[in-house]
Amino acid sequence: MAAVQSSSVPPTNNEYGGDEISALILDPGYSGTRAGFAGEDVPKSVVPSYYGLLEPQGSSSESKYLFGDNSIHSPLPRLSIHNPMAKDGTVEDWDTATKLWEYAITSRLTSAKPGNPATNGLNDGTGPDQDVEMEAVTEGEKPLEENPLLMTETGWNAGKAREKSIQVAMEDWGCPAFWLGRNGVLAAFAGGKASSLVIDIGASTLSVTPVHDGLILKKGIMRSPLAGNFVSQQLRILFETSQPPVTITPHYLISSKVPVDAGAPSSATYRTFEIPPHESFKRLQEERVLTEFKESVVQLWQGPGRLSSGQQGTTNEDVVRGWPGRPFEMPDGWNQVFGAERYKVAEGIFDAKMALTNAENPAPQQNQTLPALIQSSLSAVDPDIKANLLANVVVTGGTSLLYGFTERLNTELTQLFPGPRVRLSAPGNTAERRFASWIGGSILGSLGTFHQMWISKKEYEEHGPNVVEKRCK
Repeated sequence: MAAVQSSSVPPTNNEYGGDEISALILDPGYSGTRAGFAGEDVPKSVVPSYYGLLEPQGSSSESKYLFGDNSIHSPLPRLSIHNPMAKDGTVEDWDTATKLWEYAITSRLTSAKPGNPATNGLNDGTGPDQDVEMEAVTEGEKPLEENPLLMTETGWNAGKAREKSIQVAMEDWGCPAFWLGRNGVLAAFAGGKASSLVIDIGASTLSVTPVHDGLILKKGIMRSPLAGNFVSQQLRILFETSQPPVTITPHYLISSKVPVDAGAPSSATYRTFEIPPHESFKRLQEERVLTEFKESVVQLWQGPGRLSSGQQGTTNEDVVRGWPGRPFEMPDGWNQVFGAERYKVAEGIFDAKMALTNAENPAPQQNQTLPALIQSSLSAVDPDIKANLLANVVVTGGTSLLYGFTERLNTELTQLFPGPRVRLSAPGNTAERRFASWIGGSILGSLGTFHQMWISKKEYEEHGPNVVEKRCK
């Protein structure tokens, strides 16, 4: 164990628990990576987890990596888009993930070590708003030598991946101290709870994590792919099967447009590219349009019952058909008012048989839906703590911001568990909902009592990467 610091002796300058140096909090996810200093309300650095890869040009034999919003959304010739994270939120490509995280930290928080001015990306004519390409850290200089690092991970992260995290922090970045925190636990802390049922619905994964006294109950962790990307795919199917089909044209392809009536064909002038970006770039830009649609149009039936249920021969879907629709305009000018269909695209999260399907996208299993995951999770934990977990349900993740999501979840929970008192904690502040794990890490990393918990460089050198398994439960 690390030595406990004495409160009567001021910390030395190189002591990682000292107040002079703020800990860094790094929260990587499938859609975005959050980084910032402990003690702050929100992360200062929020960058996409997607990165761009430019094919070798001219005499160069190496591909160029591009990180950050400005770079990956510029339609450069042959630009392809990739993601170092697997769809379950764990790391797939460690080399690129390390570069991406380093970019997230050094571009906005600590500043990178000086490199060669001729190759630092500022002189290659990419324009003033371009994000700079990451430079390799020169030998003998480590980017985080002064800052302890608290990093988040999924509740199902493998042991080898956990060891790799501390290796990167200690050996590649030179961190003086390190800690690895579970997403579910940190989201519970952000909500001010030591025990909680954490429902996290992000871009690629929907998960239910029971947390008791600050520790996750592993046997109760349940997850499925019915998250933000699932809703995007449902939207694609909806647009393809509409009559006439709706084309998703990203912003970068539009040169100019003329206003048209609702439902009328678009009247736009399109941009052409001599050497276009890769198809993966177009897919990412389409995803941005779908995200706008999800934020402004998509809605969940709030209850009672489900969209497919009803009474006296009518379904709830028939009821919403009579309600006012919501308008949406595509980047090319095509626009329409969306009625009952806006309820159907997210209904699959709660009711598998309502999911839209096609040849490539079969219907999800009923046991993958959120109510089924919650039931499975609670049946796997001690019955004595079930009531306490239901009274402390924390809702987090960007997709939980869908209009009507928390109301629907509350309805489903009270129907599933009529006995115990169900209480949802879902902050109305969008930053608190999207960044809950990071905020929990920020709170934890700034506590004076947490200083003795850090894994120090000395401990790492003594025990090796396996120390993370023993210390970070």
